[in-house]
Amino acid sequence: MTIIGGGGGVGSSAAFNLLLRGGCEVVLVDTRPNMVASHVLDLEQTLELGAGRSVRGGDDQDVVDADVVVLAGGAPLVLNTSRLVYLDAHTAMVDGLAERLLAAGDAWRGLLVMVTNPVDPLCTLLWRRTGIDRHRIVGYTLNDTLRLRTGIGRALGVEPGRVDAWVLGEHGDASVPLLDRVRVDGKPVELTAGQRAAAEEFLRTWYVRHVALDSGRTSTWTSGLGVARIVDAILRPAPGIWPASVVLAGEYGIDGVSVGVPVSLGRGGVEEIHEWELAPDDLAALQRSAALVRELTERIDVAG
Repeated sequence: MTIIGGGGGVGSSAAFNLLLRGGCEVVLVDTRPNMVASHVLDLEQTLELGAGRSVRGGDDQDVVDADVVVLAGGAPLVLNTSRLVYLDAHTAMVDGLAERLLAAGDAWRGLLVMVTNPVDPLCTLLWRRTGIDRHRIVGYTLNDTLRLRTGIGRALGVEPGRVDAWVLGEHGDASVPLLDRVRVDGKPVELTAGQRAAAEEFLRTWYVRHVALDSGRTSTWTSGLGVARIVDAILRPAPGIWPASVVLAGEYGIDGVSVGVPVSLGRGGVEEIHEWELAPDDLAALQRSAALVRELTERIDVAG
Protein backbone atom coordinates (compact mmCIF):
# COMPACT_ATOMS: atom_id res chain seq x y z
CA MET A 1 0.00 0.00 0.00
CA THR A 2 1.12 3.56 -0.74
CA ILE A 3 0.79 6.69 1.40
CA ILE A 4 0.85 9.99 -0.48
CA GLY A 5 2.06 12.58 1.99
CA GLY A 6 4.01 9.86 3.79
CA GLY A 7 6.59 12.39 4.94
CA GLY A 8 4.05 14.33 7.02
CA GLY A 9 2.81 13.76 10.54
CA VAL A 10 -0.38 11.85 9.72
CA GLY A 11 1.19 9.90 6.83
CA SER A 12 4.20 8.77 8.86
CA SER A 13 2.02 7.95 11.88
CA ALA A 14 -0.22 5.85 9.63
CA ALA A 15 2.87 4.09 8.26
CA PHE A 16 4.12 3.31 11.76
CA ASN A 17 0.76 1.94 12.86
CA LEU A 18 0.38 -0.11 9.68
CA LEU A 19 3.81 -1.66 10.26
CA LEU A 20 2.83 -2.53 13.83
CA ARG A 21 -0.20 -4.35 12.48
CA GLY A 22 1.94 -6.19 9.90
CA GLY A 23 0.84 -7.91 6.74
CA CYS A 24 1.59 -5.33 4.03
CA GLU A 25 4.40 -3.46 2.35
CA VAL A 26 4.26 0.25 3.15
CA VAL A 27 5.48 2.73 0.52
CA LEU A 28 5.90 6.43 1.33
CA VAL A 29 5.50 9.05 -1.41
CA ASP A 30 6.04 12.76 -0.76
CA THR A 31 7.28 15.91 -2.49
CA ARG A 32 10.02 16.05 0.19
CA PRO A 33 12.35 13.12 -0.63
CA ASN A 34 14.65 13.83 2.33
CA MET A 35 11.72 13.57 4.72
CA VAL A 36 10.72 10.23 3.19
CA ALA A 37 14.30 8.98 3.44
CA SER A 38 14.44 10.05 7.08
CA HIS A 39 11.24 8.22 7.98
CA VAL A 40 12.31 5.09 6.07
CA LEU A 41 15.70 5.02 7.82
CA ASP A 42 13.90 5.23 11.15
CA LEU A 43 10.99 2.87 10.39
CA GLU A 44 13.30 0.17 9.03
CA GLN A 45 14.54 -0.41 12.56
CA THR A 46 11.01 -1.12 13.78
CA LEU A 47 11.03 -4.14 11.47
CA GLU A 48 13.80 -5.59 13.66
CA LEU A 49 11.35 -5.37 16.57
CA GLY A 50 8.83 -7.46 14.66
CA ALA A 51 6.83 -4.61 13.12
CA GLY A 52 5.52 -5.25 9.63
CA ARG A 53 7.06 -6.67 6.49
CA SER A 54 8.81 -3.82 4.65
CA VAL A 55 8.88 -0.06 4.23
CA ARG A 56 10.45 2.08 1.50
CA GLY A 57 10.17 5.32 -0.39
CA GLY A 58 8.36 5.36 -3.71
CA ASP A 59 7.10 7.43 -6.63
CA ASP A 60 4.05 7.89 -8.87
CA GLN A 61 4.33 4.35 -10.24
CA ASP A 62 3.82 3.00 -6.72
CA VAL A 63 0.54 4.92 -6.58
CA VAL A 64 -0.70 3.15 -9.70
CA ASP A 65 0.52 -0.25 -8.52
CA ALA A 66 -0.93 -0.06 -4.99
CA ASP A 67 -3.91 -2.06 -3.76
CA VAL A 68 -4.70 0.79 -1.37
CA VAL A 69 -3.65 4.43 -1.73
CA VAL A 70 -3.90 6.73 1.28
CA LEU A 71 -3.96 10.46 0.43
CA ALA A 72 -2.68 12.16 3.58
CA GLY A 73 -0.79 15.13 2.17
CA GLY A 74 -1.72 18.69 2.88
CA ALA A 75 -0.72 22.32 3.17
CA PRO A 76 1.06 23.44 6.36
CA LEU A 77 -1.31 23.91 9.31
CA VAL A 78 -2.27 27.52 9.98
CA LEU A 79 -4.40 29.20 12.60
CA ASN A 80 -8.02 28.90 11.46
CA THR A 81 -11.49 27.93 12.63
CA SER A 82 -12.49 25.51 9.86
CA ARG A 83 -10.89 22.80 7.70
CA LEU A 84 -12.60 24.49 4.74
CA VAL A 85 -9.76 27.03 4.53
CA TYR A 86 -7.70 24.30 2.84
CA LEU A 87 -10.26 23.52 0.15
CA ASP A 88 -8.65 25.40 -2.73
CA ALA A 89 -5.07 24.33 -1.99
CA HIS A 90 -6.01 20.69 -1.54
CA THR A 91 -8.22 20.65 -4.63
CA ALA A 92 -5.06 21.08 -6.70
CA MET A 93 -3.58 18.02 -4.98
CA VAL A 94 -6.68 15.94 -5.68
CA ASP A 95 -6.72 17.11 -9.30
CA GLY A 96 -3.12 15.96 -9.68
CA LEU A 97 -4.01 12.54 -8.27
CA ALA A 98 -7.06 12.32 -10.54
CA GLU A 99 -4.84 12.97 -13.59
CA ARG A 100 -2.48 10.15 -12.58
CA LEU A 101 -5.32 7.70 -12.06
CA LEU A 102 -6.99 8.64 -15.33
CA ALA A 103 -3.70 8.24 -17.18
CA ALA A 104 -3.30 4.77 -15.66
CA GLY A 105 -6.76 3.75 -16.85
CA ASP A 106 -7.62 0.14 -16.07
CA ALA A 107 -4.09 -0.40 -14.75
CA TRP A 108 -5.19 1.12 -11.47
CA ARG A 109 -7.56 -1.26 -9.71
CA GLY A 110 -6.93 -0.10 -6.17
CA LEU A 111 -8.87 1.73 -3.48
CA LEU A 112 -8.38 5.29 -2.26
CA VAL A 113 -8.59 6.32 1.39
CA MET A 114 -8.97 10.11 1.53
CA VAL A 115 -7.54 11.64 4.69
CA THR A 116 -6.76 15.12 3.32
CA ASN A 117 -9.32 17.72 4.41
CA PRO A 118 -11.96 18.88 3.77
CA VAL A 119 -12.53 15.21 3.10
CA ASP A 120 -16.17 15.19 1.92
CA PRO A 121 -15.97 17.68 -0.98
CA LEU A 122 -12.58 16.26 -1.98
CA CYS A 123 -14.01 12.72 -2.14
CA THR A 124 -16.91 14.03 -4.18
CA LEU A 125 -14.58 15.91 -6.52
CA LEU A 126 -12.28 12.92 -7.04
CA TRP A 127 -15.28 10.76 -7.89
CA ARG A 128 -16.54 13.35 -10.38
CA ARG A 129 -13.13 13.84 -11.98
CA THR A 130 -12.33 10.14 -12.41
CA GLY A 131 -15.63 8.26 -12.58
CA ILE A 132 -14.17 5.66 -10.22
CA ASP A 133 -16.75 3.36 -8.65
CA ARG A 134 -17.96 5.25 -5.58
CA HIS A 135 -17.30 2.25 -3.35
CA ARG A 136 -13.56 2.52 -4.08
CA ILE A 137 -13.23 6.00 -2.50
CA VAL A 138 -13.34 5.91 1.30
CA GLY A 139 -13.21 9.20 3.19
CA TYR A 140 -11.62 9.11 6.65
CA THR A 141 -14.05 10.63 9.19
CA LEU A 142 -13.50 8.37 12.22
CA ASN A 143 -12.07 11.15 14.41
CA ASP A 144 -15.43 12.91 14.85
CA THR A 145 -16.97 9.72 16.22
CA LEU A 146 -14.01 9.17 18.56
CA ARG A 147 -14.28 12.73 19.87
CA LEU A 148 -18.00 12.35 20.52
CA ARG A 149 -17.33 9.15 22.43
CA THR A 150 -14.67 10.94 24.47
CA GLY A 151 -17.07 13.80 25.23
CA ILE A 152 -19.85 11.43 26.26
CA GLY A 153 -17.45 9.40 28.38
CA ARG A 154 -16.37 12.53 30.23
CA ALA A 155 -19.96 13.66 30.72
CA LEU A 156 -20.92 10.25 32.12
CA GLY A 157 -17.71 9.69 34.04
CA VAL A 158 -16.89 6.38 32.33
CA GLU A 159 -13.54 5.07 31.10
CA PRO A 160 -12.45 5.35 27.45
CA GLY A 161 -13.56 2.54 25.19
CA ARG A 162 -16.87 1.84 26.93
CA VAL A 163 -18.99 4.30 24.91
CA ASP A 164 -20.53 3.51 21.54
CA ALA A 165 -21.78 6.63 19.72
CA TRP A 166 -21.68 7.90 16.15
CA VAL A 167 -21.20 11.07 14.12
CA LEU A 168 -22.47 11.19 10.53
CA GLY A 169 -22.43 13.87 7.85
CA GLU A 170 -19.77 16.40 6.90
CA HIS A 171 -16.44 16.21 8.72
CA GLY A 172 -16.72 19.68 10.22
CA ASP A 173 -19.23 22.15 11.61
CA ALA A 174 -22.14 20.46 9.79
CA SER A 175 -21.47 17.06 11.38
CA VAL A 176 -24.43 15.20 12.89
CA PRO A 177 -23.88 13.56 16.31
CA LEU A 178 -26.46 10.83 16.95
CA LEU A 179 -27.10 11.53 20.62
CA ASP A 180 -30.18 9.29 20.70
CA ARG A 181 -28.06 6.29 19.72
CA VAL A 182 -25.64 6.05 22.65
CA ARG A 183 -24.59 2.84 24.35
CA VAL A 184 -22.28 2.14 27.26
CA ASP A 185 -20.97 -1.40 27.59
CA GLY A 186 -23.47 -2.37 24.89
CA LYS A 187 -26.51 -1.05 26.77
CA PRO A 188 -28.60 1.94 25.62
CA VAL A 189 -28.10 5.09 27.67
CA GLU A 190 -30.31 8.19 27.65
CA LEU A 191 -28.27 11.33 28.16
CA THR A 192 -29.58 14.24 30.18
CA ALA A 193 -29.82 17.64 28.51
CA GLY A 194 -26.67 18.71 30.35
CA GLN A 195 -24.76 15.61 29.29
CA ARG A 196 -25.84 16.04 25.67
CA ALA A 197 -24.74 19.67 25.70
CA ALA A 198 -21.36 18.85 27.26
CA ALA A 199 -20.68 16.02 24.81
CA GLU A 200 -21.65 18.09 21.79
CA GLU A 201 -19.58 21.05 22.98
CA PHE A 202 -16.53 18.78 23.29
CA LEU A 203 -17.08 17.58 19.72
CA ARG A 204 -17.88 20.99 18.21
CA THR A 205 -14.98 22.84 19.81
CA TRP A 206 -12.23 20.21 19.55
CA TYR A 207 -10.78 21.38 16.23
CA VAL A 208 -10.78 25.08 17.14
CA ARG A 209 -9.22 24.40 20.54
CA HIS A 210 -6.51 22.24 19.02
CA VAL A 211 -5.62 24.62 16.18
CA ALA A 212 -5.57 27.56 18.63
CA LEU A 213 -2.59 25.95 20.35
CA ASP A 214 -0.57 26.94 17.25
CA SER A 215 1.52 23.79 17.61
CA GLY A 216 1.84 23.34 13.86
CA ARG A 217 0.68 19.72 14.11
CA THR A 218 -2.55 17.93 13.28
CA SER A 219 -4.24 15.01 15.05
CA THR A 220 -1.24 12.86 14.18
CA TRP A 221 -1.63 9.96 16.58
CA THR A 222 -5.40 9.53 16.38
CA SER A 223 -5.47 9.80 12.60
CA GLY A 224 -2.46 7.54 12.15
CA LEU A 225 -3.98 4.75 14.23
CA GLY A 226 -7.45 5.33 12.77
CA VAL A 227 -6.20 5.17 9.18
CA ALA A 228 -4.31 1.97 9.97
CA ARG A 229 -7.48 0.41 11.39
CA ILE A 230 -9.48 1.45 8.30
CA VAL A 231 -6.84 0.06 5.92
CA ASP A 232 -6.67 -3.14 7.95
CA ALA A 233 -10.46 -3.50 7.73
CA ILE A 234 -10.12 -3.24 3.93
CA LEU A 235 -7.20 -5.63 3.50
CA ARG A 236 -8.25 -8.13 6.18
CA PRO A 237 -12.04 -7.91 6.30
CA ALA A 238 -13.81 -8.77 9.54
CA PRO A 239 -17.32 -8.05 10.84
CA GLY A 240 -17.70 -4.45 11.91
CA ILE A 241 -19.19 -1.07 11.04
CA TRP A 242 -17.16 2.10 10.52
CA PRO A 243 -18.05 5.75 9.94
CA ALA A 244 -16.70 6.82 6.55
CA SER A 245 -17.43 9.37 3.86
CA VAL A 246 -18.74 7.76 0.69
CA VAL A 247 -20.59 9.09 -2.34
CA LEU A 248 -24.26 8.25 -1.85
CA ALA A 249 -26.70 7.19 -4.54
CA GLY A 250 -30.07 7.69 -2.90
CA GLU A 251 -29.18 6.44 0.57
CA TYR A 252 -30.62 8.73 3.26
CA GLY A 253 -32.27 10.71 0.45
CA ILE A 254 -28.86 11.97 -0.76
CA ASP A 255 -27.46 11.55 -4.26
CA GLY A 256 -24.07 12.31 -5.81
CA VAL A 257 -22.41 13.68 -2.67
CA SER A 258 -19.91 12.13 -0.27
CA VAL A 259 -20.71 12.36 3.46
CA GLY A 260 -20.01 10.27 6.52
CA VAL A 261 -22.33 7.29 7.02
CA PRO A 262 -22.03 3.86 8.68
CA VAL A 263 -20.38 1.35 6.35
CA SER A 264 -18.88 -2.12 6.23
CA LEU A 265 -15.44 -2.31 4.63
CA GLY A 266 -13.66 -5.04 2.68
CA ARG A 267 -11.50 -5.78 -0.34
CA GLY A 268 -13.90 -3.87 -2.55
CA GLY A 269 -13.74 -0.77 -0.35
CA VAL A 270 -17.19 0.14 0.90
CA GLU A 271 -18.93 -3.23 0.83
CA GLU A 272 -22.20 -2.03 2.36
CA ILE A 273 -23.79 1.28 3.32
CA HIS A 274 -26.01 0.85 6.36
CA GLU A 275 -29.19 2.93 6.27
CA TRP A 276 -30.08 3.39 9.89
CA GLU A 277 -33.50 4.71 10.86
CA LEU A 278 -32.68 8.21 12.07
CA ALA A 279 -34.75 10.63 14.09
CA PRO A 280 -36.39 13.17 11.74
CA ASP A 281 -34.20 16.01 13.06
CA ASP A 282 -31.03 13.97 12.55
CA LEU A 283 -32.02 12.95 9.02
CA ALA A 284 -32.80 16.56 8.13
CA ALA A 285 -29.43 17.64 9.58
CA LEU A 286 -27.66 14.94 7.54
CA GLN A 287 -29.34 16.15 4.36
CA ARG A 288 -28.40 19.77 5.14
CA SER A 289 -24.84 18.57 5.69
CA ALA A 290 -24.88 16.95 2.25
CA ALA A 291 -26.26 20.15 0.74
CA LEU A 292 -23.27 22.06 2.13
CA VAL A 293 -20.85 19.52 0.63
CA ARG A 294 -22.66 19.78 -2.70
CA GLU A 295 -22.40 23.58 -2.64
CA LEU A 296 -18.66 23.45 -1.86
CA THR A 297 -18.02 20.84 -4.54
CA GLU A 298 -19.96 22.81 -7.16
CA ARG A 299 -17.85 25.87 -6.38
CA ILE A 300 -14.50 24.13 -6.77
CA ASP A 301 -15.72 22.06 -9.73
CA VAL A 302 -16.74 25.19 -11.62
CA ALA A 303 -13.51 26.95 -10.66
CA GLY A 304 -11.50 23.96 -11.90
